[in-house]
Amino acid sequence: MTKLVTLTIDGMQVSVPEGTLVVDAAKKIGIEIPVFCYHPKMEPVGMCRMCLVEIGRPVIDRSTGQPVLEDDGSPKIQFSPNLETACTTPVGAGMVVLGATEKARSGREDIIEFLLTSHPLDCPICDKGGECPLQNLTIKYGSGQSRYLYDEKKHFVKHVSLGELIFLDRERCIQCGRCVRFQSEIVDDPVIGFFHRGRALEIVTYSNPGFDSYFSGNTTDICPVGALTTADFRFGARPWELNKAASICNHCPVGCNLTMNVRREAASGGDWVVKRVMPRQNESVNEIWVCDKGRFGYHFAASSSNDQTSFKRLSQPLVRKNAGSDHPGELVPASWDEALSVVSERFAEAGDGLLALAGGRLANEDLFNLKQLTTTLGGEAVLYTHMAGGELTTQLGIQPGSDIGTMGQGDAILVVACDLMEEAPIWWLRVKQAAERGSQLIILNSRSTKLDQAAAFVLRYPFGAETSAVLAMLNALSEKRLRLPEAVQVLERDPTLQAAAEVFSGANNALIMYGSDCIGLTESQALAQACANLLDATGHVGRPNNGLLGVWPRANDQGAWELGFQTQTKLEDALGAAAALYIVAADPAGDDPTYLGQSGFGGKAFVVVQDLYLTQTARLADVVLPAQSWIERDGSFTSGERRAQRFYPVIPPRTAPVSRAESPSTNKAPLLIAGDEVMESPLPDFAITAMITLRIDSEARITASSAARVFNQMAETVPAFSDQTYLELAQVHEQWPIVGRDDLYYGGTSYENTGGLGMQLALNTSDTPSTTRLAGTTVEFIRMPKLGQIAFPIARLYDRGKTLMPSQLLHERIGEPYIVLNVNDAEMLRIQDGDVVHMTVANREPDSPDRVTTGQTVVVQARLDQELPERVVLVPRSFGIPIDKPTPVEIRRTE
Repeated sequence: MTKLVTLTIDGMQVSVPEGTLVVDAAKKIGIEIPVFCYHPKMEPVGMCRMCLVEIGRPVIDRSTGQPVLEDDGSPKIQFSPNLETACTTPVGAGMVVLGATEKARSGREDIIEFLLTSHPLDCPICDKGGECPLQNLTIKYGSGQSRYLYDEKKHFVKHVSLGELIFLDRERCIQCGRCVRFQSEIVDDPVIGFFHRGRALEIVTYSNPGFDSYFSGNTTDICPVGALTTADFRFGARPWELNKAASICNHCPVGCNLTMNVRREAASGGDWVVKRVMPRQNESVNEIWVCDKGRFGYHFAASSSNDQTSFKRLSQPLVRKNAGSDHPGELVPASWDEALSVVSERFAEAGDGLLALAGGRLANEDLFNLKQLTTTLGGEAVLYTHMAGGELTTQLGIQPGSDIGTMGQGDAILVVACDLMEEAPIWWLRVKQAAERGSQLIILNSRSTKLDQAAAFVLRYPFGAETSAVLAMLNALSEKRLRLPEAVQVLERDPTLQAAAEVFSGANNALIMYGSDCIGLTESQALAQACANLLDATGHVGRPNNGLLGVWPRANDQGAWELGFQTQTKLEDALGAAAALYIVAADPAGDDPTYLGQSGFGGKAFVVVQDLYLTQTARLADVVLPAQSWIERDGSFTSGERRAQRFYPVIPPRTAPVSRAESPSTNKAPLLIAGDEVMESPLPDFAITAMITLRIDSEARITASSAARVFNQMAETVPAFSDQTYLELAQVHEQWPIVGRDDLYYGGTSYENTGGLGMQLALNTSDTPSTTRLAGTTVEFIRMPKLGQIAFPIARLYDRGKTLMPSQLLHERIGEPYIVLNVNDAEMLRIQDGDVVHMTVANREPDSPDRVTTGQTVVVQARLDQELPERVVLVPRSFGIPIDKPTPVEIRRTE
C-alpha cells in the first residue's frame, strides 16, 4: 500500500501519498496555489514560478534522527529563507506550507508583473477572454499599477498559422511550455518546440504539414493564455455567450466525453449553432483529452436543411411516386402520416422477408427498437460493418471495473491487426501510457504502426496470416498444437514470439485488442475466435482488465452486438433476396457502387432508407425518412469497452415549413405551428421505428415517447443492460485531477463531468459454455497471386466518409484517394511516387485463384513504400474505393 505523508497547508492538515507534489496536495483540500506552467497530467518543470510558497520543515536532531521539539512539545519548524515552487516540491512528513502570506503574495505579484511586461493588452478582442488564467490571476494577484516601459516591449507576429487547425499569437505566449511538453510527453508527437532564447523565445512547428498531430487541439485547452486558438472558434464567439451540453463523440468506439458549446446567432438566421467542441473529463475513458477528429468533425450532424452543399439535411419524408415500367418515378415530399402508412403497410406484407440493415452510429435505443420491429415480423437484423466477432466480445469482453488507465506493472496488452493511432487515437494514447507504467505491450501486425515504439514485443506476420499468428502464440503455450501454414511456421519458431506468449500467459491481467487492419468480415471473425481461444487458454477472462476488446469502425457497434445484431458475410445476396429493406444510418450503395446493380435497389424489394442526408442509397429508395442527428436528441452509446454512456440534446431539431394542406391533422408525428406554416422536423430513429411497429401491431411493447423509456425497457429485456437505468448513467463521482471551470489555471479549459460517467455492462455468460468459447478456428491463409496484386484495406483517421467530409476545415488533412505500392512493383509498372494510376478491382475465380474477372476501375494517386512486400497494395477505407476486404486488383499507369 502507498505510504501516506501528513503535512499542514495554510493551517489545514492533509494526508496524501508519498511523492505527491505540494501543489496537488493543496488542490485536494481546496487551497489555491496558482500555476501557469504546471499541469497535473505532465511532469513539473518550475518554469513560471507562479506557485511560490513558503515551506518549513521539521528540524531533525542529527545524533538521534528524531525531530527537535518546541517547549510545548510540537516539532520545531525551520523555514527556508527563499520562496520555493510548490509544483516541483514533493510533500514531506510534518512539512508546513504557507501560501497566503505577504511574502508569497509579493512573489506572485512580481511574477505577474514580469509576464505582463511583454504581454499585449488586447483582452477585449482575445479569444481567451472570459476563461483566461492570466487574466483571472492578474486581477487576483497583480499590483494594479505597472512599471512597464512601452518602448521596451517586444513585438512579434500575432497571427501565425502553425497549421490549418491551430493559430499562434506570439505576443501572447508566456513561454510556459505546456503545449510543447504535451506534444512531447503525453502524445509522443514532438512536432512543435521552442526556438531562440530569452525574450526572443517563440513556438515553432517542425512538421510538414504544420503541427501535424492528431491531438493538436488539446494544446489550446491547456494554454493558459490566448496564444493558441483553434481555427474554427477563433473570433467566433465569447465564452460567456455560450451554452453547454454534454455529449459523446460518435466517430469511433472509444466514446470520448464531450461538451459542446452552442449559441443562437443572426448569421445563421437565428438558428442554434455549434461553436466548438471541448473535452469533458472522464478518467476511465478519455481523461481530459480528445482527438482532432472528434473536436473538428461534428459538422455532419450540425448542418441544416438550408445548407447549399451536398450535405443538406433531410427535413421531411420523401415518397417515390409516378413510377412506371420505363420510369423509376421520383421522390417527392410527403407528410409523416403518409410516409409511415406506406412503410407500415409494405413491411407488414413483407413479414419475415424484412431485412433491417443498421449502421453503428445509431444509439442503443434506436438499435433496440429496430430489433423489436424485426422480431415482431420475424425478419433479420443485420449490422452494416466490415468487422465481425462481436458475439465473442459480449461473452469474453471487458467487464465492470475495467480501466486501461489502471493497467501497469505485471499486466499485458496484445494489439493484433490494428493500427490504433488511426482507428482509435485515444486508445492509442492510453495503451502507450499503460506501457510506460510497466505493462508488457505486444504488437502483432503485418506492417509497422506508431504503437510499435512503445511495445516490448513487436512481431510481424505475413499479410493475410493474422489468425495463424495468434494461434502460433497459443501453440507456444500448448502441447497440442494446430498445424499452421508454412509461411507462419517461421514466426512460430521465433524466440521473440515464444517469449511474448509466456509473458502474456503469466500476466496478472491481460487484454487483447483486435482490429480490422488489412482484413475483412470473414477474416476478422476467425481472428476474434483465435483471440478468444488464447484468452480462455491463459485464464484471462471473467475479471476486470481481462478479455477481448474489438476496435470497431463505428461508435456503437458494440451496442449493436449486445442487442443481438449479426453480420452478413454475403450481404449482396441477402439484400437481393429480401422482400423489404429497412436501411438505417447506412449507405451501402454510396460505399460500394456494386450494390447499385442488386435487385434490392430499384428491383423487387421495397426499400426504406432512414438517414440524415439524401445518400446514394436514399436516392434509390421507395421511401426516405429523415432522422435527427445525435446532437439534436438524447440517448446512449455503448463504447468498445462496453461502457454505456448518455448524450444530451445540444441544438433543437432542424425544421422545414410545410403548408397546412400538405400536413393533415391525422399526422401522428409531432409538429410545430408557426403562423400559417406547419414546421415538420426529423424524428429520433427510435421514435420512427416505434411508430412503424405500432401501426403494424398496436399491441407491440415498444415506445416512441422518450429515450429514457426505451432504455429502461431495454434493461428489462436485455441481460447485459439489466443492472442499469437511464438515470444511473448520469451519475458522477469525484475524479483526479480535479478539473473544472472555477480555476482554469490548473487543468485548463476542459469541462468537469456533470452529465454522467456511464456504466460498464455485465458479461453475457448465460449461454456461453466453454465449448462455445473454444470453438475450432479455421486456419486460412491468403495466397498471393502469380500475377497482379492484392489490395488490403487500412484505416485512416481522416477519411472521405460522409461523417467527416462536411467538416471543410479538415479537407487539407484528408487529401485525395490514394493507394500504397511496393517500390519494386511500381518500378515494374513504370509508376513513380505521386503518379495518377488506374486500379481495377477484380473478383477471383473460385475454381482458379490466379484468374480474376475485372470489376470497377478507380483513379487514384500512387504512393510508394519500400517496406511493403511485393504484390501487396494498401488501400485506405472510406476513400471512395470499394474495398473492405483483401481483394485482387490490377494496376496500370495512367497514360
